[in-house]
Amino acid sequence: MENIIWIIAIVIVAIIAWLTTVYNGLIKLRNRTDEAWSDIDVQLKRRYDLIPNLIETVKGYAKHEQETLQKVIEARNTAMNQGGGIEEKAKAENALSSTLKSIFALAESYPDLKANQNFAKLQDELSDTENKIQAARRFYNGNVRDFNIKIQIFPNNLVAGMLKFNKFDFFEADEKEKENIEVKF
Repeated sequence: MENIIWIIAIVIVAIIAWLTTVYNGLIKLRNRTDEAWSDIDVQLKRRYDLIPNLIETVKGYAKHEQETLQKVIEARNTAMNQGGGIEEKAKAENALSSTLKSIFALAESYPDLKANQNFAKLQDELSDTENKIQAARRFYNGNVRDFNIKIQIFPNNLVAGMLKFNKFDFFEADEKEKENIEVKF
């Protein structure tokens, strides 16, 4: 009888240890994913701050391109004020990326603008920021993948389901962002 009590105690301790390990692993991955999303937010803020300067520089050279500039401003404002989930934020950011491409396409039509040092510097900074955003997206998506796998595999899915751990959405490019910008001379 004493052996059965010890066996039951060992099994209970093993189950508690396993539950603790699974729970702590889920918390760690969820926090890493939240941190990765925060990294995206930091880079997006940097992009939001650069866009008005870029617009002002372009305005001086391309006065009759106000429609293009207005689209960029509207896309920036929409992206900045986008609440909700990751999918909605991704759509707004993808729309902003598409409109920014049109600004760079404008530069091809205006040699003076293309040669302007302020524009060139802002374009370089924005390109650098876009690269950082892409890196942050990849880092985020890697963390999302790891977290989603962890909550979906057996027997972790039992614990994750009981404790209401939900899948994260990937930050994906939409079809419009994948299209090339047409440059016309």
